[in-house]
Amino acid sequence: MAENNKDIETVIRRVTSVTNHLISSPPPQQLISLFHTSGSSKNSYQRVHGDVPSHDVVWKKVASDDQGKDFTDIVYEKSVGEEGIAKITINRPERRNAFRPHTIKELIRAFNDARDDPSIGVIILTGKVQIRRLPKPVIAMVLSFTLRYAVGGGHILHMVCDLTIAADNAIFGQTGPKVGSFDAGYGSSIMSRLVGPKKAREMWFLTRFYTADEAEKMGLINTVVPLENLEKETIKWCREILRNSPTAIRVLKAAINAVDDGHAGLQEMGGNSTLLFYGTEEANEGKTAYMERRRPDFSKFNRRP
Repeated sequence: MAENNKDIETVIRRVTSVTNHLISSPPPQQLISLFHTSGSSKNSYQRVHGDVPSHDVVWKKVASDDQGKDFTDIVYEKSVGEEGIAKITINRPERRNAFRPHTIKELIRAFNDARDDPSIGVIILTGKVQIRRLPKPVIAMVLSFTLRYAVGGGHILHMVCDLTIAADNAIFGQTGPKVGSFDAGYGSSIMSRLVGPKKAREMWFLTRFYTADEAEKMGLINTVVPLENLEKETIKWCREILRNSPTAIRVLKAAINAVDDGHAGLQEMGGNSTLLFYGTEEANEGKTAYMERRRPDFSKFNRRP
C-alpha cells in the first residue's frame, strides 16, 4: 500500500511539473513569432547583406573551348565583371533546338569549362549531360522557344538540373512511348522523386503535355514567371546563390543527389569530404610528417564524438 502511494505521489509530482511548464510557456502567438520572419529581421538582414542586385547582366560570348574548337550547336556565355554566372543555350532553331550527339559533346565541353573556371559559381542552361556531377548549381531556364517545350529529351534535361524556372508559356511532358522510345534511367527515377510514382507513371504511360502552372503544382519545377521576366528572375536566383558558401552548396548538392546515384553519389560525397579534409591542420600534419620523414603527431587533434 505504501508503495502504491509512493507511485501516486510520483505521478502527481510529474504532472504538476508538466503543468507548471505549460503555464509558464509563452502563448502560441509568441511561439509562432519566434519562427516568423518579421519586417524588422528582414531589414536587419538587408542592412548586413544588402539587396540582391537587379541590374542587367553583360554577357561575353565564348566562341570556342580551350582546344580551339568552335561551338556551333550551343551559345556559351559568361557574365562580365564579378557576377560569377555562365549561360549555355542550345542554339539549333532550324531543328526547334532538338539536340543531337554533336550537341551533347558541345554541352559537355561547355560544362567542363564552367566547372573548371573558379570565377563561375552558377550555370544557367537554356535550350544528357553529367549535370549532377557538376559541383556547381545548374538552373534550367525553360521557355517554349529554347528547350523545345521541355518535352522528351528536353524534359529530362531540365529534370536533372538542380532548379527549374519556367516561363508561363512553357510546356512539359514525355513523348518516348509514342515513338518506341523511353528513358529507364534518370528520366524515370528522378521524375518519380519529383512528382511521385503515380504521377510519373501518368506522364510516361499517357504521354500527355502539361502547362507550366500544372508542372509547378506537381512539384516538377520551382516557379513560373512571365516570359518577359524569365531571364531577370533566373539571374536573381543566381545572385542569391552566389551570396552563399560555395563549399556548403557543393556538399549539399552532392548529398541531395547521393540517395539516387548509388555508388557514384557516394563517390561524389567522398570526394567532397576528402577535399574538405585536405584543407585541415590534421591532414597537413600527416603530409608534413611524411615529407619530413617523421612520425605524425595526431594526438593534438580532438577525437570528437
